Amino acid sequence: MFARTASVLVATLILIPPGVAAAGTTEHDEVVSADPVDTTPHVLDGIVDAIALVGGTVVVGGSFGRVRDAGSTTVLERDNIFAYDLSTGRILPGFAPLLDRPVRALAAGTGGTVYVGGEFAHPDPGSGGLIRLRLSDGLPASGFDASIRGGTVTSLARRGSQLYVGGDFTRIGDVRRTALARLEATTGAVDPGFAVEPAGPRGGRVRVHAMSLSGDRLAVAGDFTVLGGLSRPQLGLVDVGASPARVADWRTGTYAARCLDVFPAYLRGLDFAPDGTYFAVVTTGGALGAGKPCDTTARFETHTRGEVRPTWVNHTGGDSLYAVAATGAAVYVGGHQRWLDNPRGRDSAGPGAVARPGIGAIHPRTGKALKWNPTRERGIGVKAFLAHHGGLLVGSDTTRLGHEYHARVGMFPLP
Repeated sequence: MFARTASVLVATLILIPPGVAAAGTTEHDEVVSADPVDTTPHVLDGIVDAIALVGGTVVVGGSFGRVRDAGSTTVLERDNIFAYDLSTGRILPGFAPLLDRPVRALAAGTGGTVYVGGEFAHPDPGSGGLIRLRLSDGLPASGFDASIRGGTVTSLARRGSQLYVGGDFTRIGDVRRTALARLEATTGAVDPGFAVEPAGPRGGRVRVHAMSLSGDRLAVAGDFTVLGGLSRPQLGLVDVGASPARVADWRTGTYAARCLDVFPAYLRGLDFAPDGTYFAVVTTGGALGAGKPCDTTARFETHTRGEVRPTWVNHTGGDSLYAVAATGAAVYVGGHQRWLDNPRGRDSAGPGAVARPGIGAIHPRTGKALKWNPTRERGIGVKAFLAHHGGLLVGSDTTRLGHEYHARVGMFPLP
């Protein structure tokens, strides 16, 4: 059993700057421990879909209703969102917003606030899905108004005064925006300098599943074949430093391939490395064997041009991956996979496959599985990673992590 004292964690927190801390923004010199800390609280039902870190406060979102502190028997009611202190693991008693539907995305704000995206409603009929909350009392922060219409929010990314929003919506307030928009982070006003939109869904509806932001590049993955009027099957890069923003001269045909019919669009997560030179993508899709990008992790170089192929691809052999975090030392992947290094497996362990149930780590340069193997009860899968200066936070739908009881939230510390 790994025990980390509060004093050590407090000392670690001194290194954490206020504001955004997310997978892709924090570099690690080494792989995290395989032994989770004992202090994280427990989510007693449902699933965790999103995690954000605001200063020293962890905000957790998803679809759940009951939580409790580690070592406590007292059950607290929380409607799809709660917050806790990273150093102690104690749930914040004053942060208990009433959100009637699941939370799918979180992003840290300034001044002790957090942006919350999902399926929940606002009092205004036909709108909802995006709100900025104060951590002090769980109430909406004044001045922010961004009514999502015609759909929901699935992904958020903030840099300074700009907030990027992805989902399957059709309007924000009275402004038409399909599935992707940039807002003024304080007011929620739609930025007219960003009008890049996805189109051409392979399923029934255009949707952004995941985004990651690094420097002047925004990576976007989802159910689309066209981005900003250009062919970009399921994945594209946007030059957000340009005025107006435009789709970058970067294209891959990797995900033009078909997986199983039940997965017309199958990209589920992506994340930039801390230095922004590459990003990693994870997929679902089905056990179709080598040569297909289904149920894989792939690395792509950011600053190449034209048609781009992945630097490497790591196959699970037929199990979905949903979350990825690139820290420099490792590319962490999570889903309900049984194996990595399994290109010849088809719902089976092929030659060279290594067991990595529910969670694993890949070498950023070689694309091969690292020895790190804490194990996880598989369930649906990991839906959220968040790397910070003290380690790696994990959100999922199961209760066993690193051979210990950690219900739906856990953290692997740096050694």
